[in-house]
Amino acid sequence: MLATVGDLVDDIVVRFSGSIQLASDTNAVIERRRGGSAANVAAVAARISGGSRFLGQVGVDALGDRLLAELTEDGVDVGAVRRRGRTGSIVVLVDSSGERSFLTDPGDERELDNPEPPWLDGVDVLYVPLYSLGAGAIAATSRTLIEWAQTRQIAVSIDVSSVSVIEALGVAIVRTMVERLAPDVVFANADEARVMDIDAAIGAAITIVKRGAGSATVLRRSAEPVDVPATGVDGVDDTTGAGDAFAAGVLTYRGWREDPEAACKAGHAAAANLLRERNER
Repeated sequence: MLATVGDLVDDIVVRFSGSIQLASDTNAVIERRRGGSAANVAAVAARISGGSRFLGQVGVDALGDRLLAELTEDGVDVGAVRRRGRTGSIVVLVDSSGERSFLTDPGDERELDNPEPPWLDGVDVLYVPLYSLGAGAIAATSRTLIEWAQTRQIAVSIDVSSVSVIEALGVAIVRTMVERLAPDVVFANADEARVMDIDAAIGAAITIVKRGAGSATVLRRSAEPVDVPATGVDGVDDTTGAGDAFAAGVLTYRGWREDPEAACKAGHAAAANLLRERNER
């Protein structure tokens, strides 16, 4: 079972062509859907493997009720989720080239505290995005869960998640933090890898650089880099969540430790399936 710790939010996706007309009207297509990298990974993992667990905090409001109901419908165990405060939202601006920008209101999700050991019962892999390690009570909670996971021989994956978070915390600080936490797998996209100057494995971790529609690169200590081509999908104008689906596909692949290249192929397939499903709506 894969467990994730982090965010569950309302994504408000705004797709527009041209440029935004400041102080005036801009035509757009607006869609609301469940978001948050930790929740996205849990949802895709549950659909692939038949079950996963989401660890986080969601507001005591109708929005939180809806988002948790959707996760449950996907097969995600939400029994450990805390209900306090208000649920967060993210406005995702998608331009005609598919470039995405985010306006983020995390609500009270980052106040997750006092973790409980049973949260990791039956878990094989713990996925932690950098968002969960950056600030608030959830940062200490995530570190505790990582320590408990490693004591139990549960594999740990860290996704460095966001250039803005990396830069806010400091590149050197993030690099040192990830090395000290000693995860088994590290994920970064091309921009994050560039900012952090990732050109080799981080410590002993299998380090995977995602490049969207391009090849993913597997970096391992004492091994040559290996590029794994992506699965092509036509007509994509919104790739939100594809990187999360890729991580879920990798981490639910049996034998990802021994054959991370094959796991990356599974990750590309999971991302492609997500994008195809979105195109069919």
